[in-house]
Amino acid sequence: MHSEEMSDLNVREARWTERSALVTGAGGGLGRAIALRLVRDGWSLVLLDANNAANQETLSLVEESGGAGATFTADVSDAGAFGVALSQAERVAPPIEILVNNAGIEGTVAPVWSYGLEVFDAVWNVNVRGALVAMQGVLPGMIRRGRGAVVNIASTSAIRGRKGLSGYVASKHAVLGLTRTAALDVAPHGLRVNAVLPGPVRGAMIERIDAMAGGVERAGEARLAEPDDIAAMVAFLSSDDARHINGAAMVVDGASTVL
Repeated sequence: MHSEEMSDLNVREARWTERSALVTGAGGGLGRAIALRLVRDGWSLVLLDANNAANQETLSLVEESGGAGATFTADVSDAGAFGVALSQAERVAPPIEILVNNAGIEGTVAPVWSYGLEVFDAVWNVNVRGALVAMQGVLPGMIRRGRGAVVNIASTSAIRGRKGLSGYVASKHAVLGLTRTAALDVAPHGLRVNAVLPGPVRGAMIERIDAMAGGVERAGEARLAEPDDIAAMVAFLSSDDARHINGAAMVVDGASTVL
């Protein structure tokens, strides 16, 4: 979606709570699990995804769970399109107090010397530029209100290498760097920015990587995480129980990176 296009807004009659959380990449399995967990904790949801149909499915599940939400179709890396979506969200939803930067793509699997530059740029735009665009859109409002937190979904690929995944690994290292820098920037304003570093999570992304790589290398990784495992950490970092946690990299990988 280009910035001159209006994002597609969908909001149905529902009872909003006093606060809302914005989840990017909400149409995917992990984004959906995060949204449903936040509903349980009393958040209303602003759901953003480039895939409108998948995003609508997430909204339906949110409403079935008794929650309220709105969906917006936009490419998170397009600052103009994101700005349109955000301005629409702010007109219909309660103040956004949580941003979950979950949107991400894996790119391809190839040796670094033959990794396609166009693929690298695409991964970087969604995973890194998209996270920055979203933070730049949401943080000023949080600063004005003096309340809010950001949770960036990184990966254990932010602290290790993975064969053939140079685009994805480089992008997740950058997301962690953004998190740590933003945490220092917002700390004087009483805000928090943290990162969650999942190991491989059961779902479509790991299935695509496996298909490309003929079985992704997972040395020491006893099992795949479930999306709910990651959502639980996001919920914690979004809560007041995490009020003194800022700039952290919370690894959720079943001790895989301990080896």
